[in-house]
Amino acid sequence: MNKSSKKLEGGVKNYSMTTHDPIRHLEYLRQSLSQDKKPIGFFISAGCPLAVTMPTKEKEPLIPDVANLTKWINLELKEDKKYQNLLLELEKAKKDRNNIEVILSFIRGLQQVSEGGVVRGFSESDLKEIEKTVCDKIVLRINVPLPDTQTPYHKLVKWISSIDREYPTEIFTTNYDLLMEDALDSLEVPYFDGFVGSRKSFFDLRAIEDNSISKHWTRLWKIHGSINWNQVEYKGIKKIHRSSEVKLEANQLIYPSHLKYEQSRKMPYLALIDQLNRFIREKSSLLILSGYSFNDEHLNDTIINALKANPSAMVLALMYGSYFSKEDDERYEKAYKLAKDRHNLNIWTFDKAIIGTNLGDWKVQKTCDDNDIKQFISFEDNNVKLGDFAIFTDFLKMLIGNKQENKKEEKNDK
Repeated sequence: MNKSSKKLEGGVKNYSMTTHDPIRHLEYLRQSLSQDKKPIGFFISAGCPLAVTMPTKEKEPLIPDVANLTKWINLELKEDKKYQNLLLELEKAKKDRNNIEVILSFIRGLQQVSEGGVVRGFSESDLKEIEKTVCDKIVLRINVPLPDTQTPYHKLVKWISSIDREYPTEIFTTNYDLLMEDALDSLEVPYFDGFVGSRKSFFDLRAIEDNSISKHWTRLWKIHGSINWNQVEYKGIKKIHRSSEVKLEANQLIYPSHLKYEQSRKMPYLALIDQLNRFIREKSSLLILSGYSFNDEHLNDTIINALKANPSAMVLALMYGSYFSKEDDERYEKAYKLAKDRHNLNIWTFDKAIIGTNLGDWKVQKTCDDNDIKQFISFEDNNVKLGDFAIFTDFLKMLIGNKQENKKEEKNDK
């Protein structure tokens, strides 16, 4: 057996003889996803848009990752004195100026104590102006359509629509782009995102809590808001609407942290966090995470506490890349630590996995004649690359073909 290693303090490595057979676990995943009476959900996070490339620029993603989005915004606002001063204060506070979500959280944190005064040289109006400028730039950069109907998002939606299920498929996302909506709309798959109405769609908390929407409608829960969610004020009362088109002049609801917001902003975030908690607590639920690096402590707490309360649930995190970085550090240290303590949180990287709290290399151990499964295993280096959202959705596409074949066989048997 190959040895799996974990880097410890002082550079000393601890070796384990554990291995995981990718054939066995891919077969189990296929079986789980093929059940029509099992609560199945997907958690789509920041890494997923990177799997969609621009049609005219080779290898450039449709939407950049957080680091490159931040780099672009900082360059766009290099002549904005207020924003540049804010970055200086951010550095004084020893926070990361290369993460736009950290920057937004810092701005909003200052807003909480700026009413009627000045904090770090900024008035409340200054901070609101900076926040609006940053959000406008985010919208400008990520408000893009999917380039065609063969993207990973479309493959996910095609899988969702390929079978009637006892439970509706639930999609949770921390992304505030409209790529998921684009795919659902283009394939005419009905979905519910918490908003009802047509002219001024409003957030319907009762419909979410009562789960009173048809089970044939996919659920789409945008935990960190969306570029087409707007906050408006009527006679001193602030309300949230979802518009069909993105409005650059609007006050978009993009909230990448769980800071204490005013009541109008807090309600959607808390309701959707509760929905994530409720879903994981469903008997035998399966939630598949893609593109999530476990850097949101509040979300991590929600997931882990729900898993503790429901031992029959399973969360599978598909991580991009190898277990260790080039510097020989654990690439997703927070994720690994959590998975080593929770039997029902499994982590798959390209070359290793933590399954049932046990870290081990992928190593093929059983003979497999199933070409559908074999195509997702690199036998040369024992790699399983479902952590790439594009490859994972190819796996889902393969399942659609299997369902159709099974239906034909059932019909012939009759």
